[in-house]
Amino acid sequence: MYQETFMRRAIELSAQAIDAPGTRPYGAVVVMDGTIVGEGLNQSAKNFDPTSHGEVEAIRDACRKLKTVDLTGCDLYTSAEPCAMCVSTMLIAGIARMYYGASIAQSDSIFPRLPRLQTELLRAQIALPVDKRTMPAEQKLDREAVAVLEAFKKKNG
Repeated sequence: MYQETFMRRAIELSAQAIDAPGTRPYGAVVVMDGTIVGEGLNQSAKNFDPTSHGEVEAIRDACRKLKTVDLTGCDLYTSAEPCAMCVSTMLIAGIARMYYGASIAQSDSIFPRLPRLQTELLRAQIALPVDKRTMPAEQKLDREAVAVLEAFKKKNG
């Protein structure tokens, strides 16, 4: 069955972390029309990049290979239930369906998350308007920023 093949590949990718310094055991693949078009492994420590999660890396890989930022209709298979950042990235990219191995609870029982990475906390913060989040934010120089957006649209459509 295709689904098991793709899930096994995501788990195989996650297993690479056992012997690869700077990686974590979270792997993912993006599948389009029954073919893997992107693969990723969490490399946050190796790349000094907190966004280098397996799902994000698989989406980056698929987008580069397909020369697009639109993965509408693709499926994503991941070795563990993804964090809020990864789910957001999937939604932005147009991923149609997600399949996962270990649940967040199962993963957290082995690797307790830092408080700032707790999925429920992240989901709650993301859903709030910018002025209601725990991270202070201020709008500055909005007219100048909007002028660039308008100039870009005028020139590029």
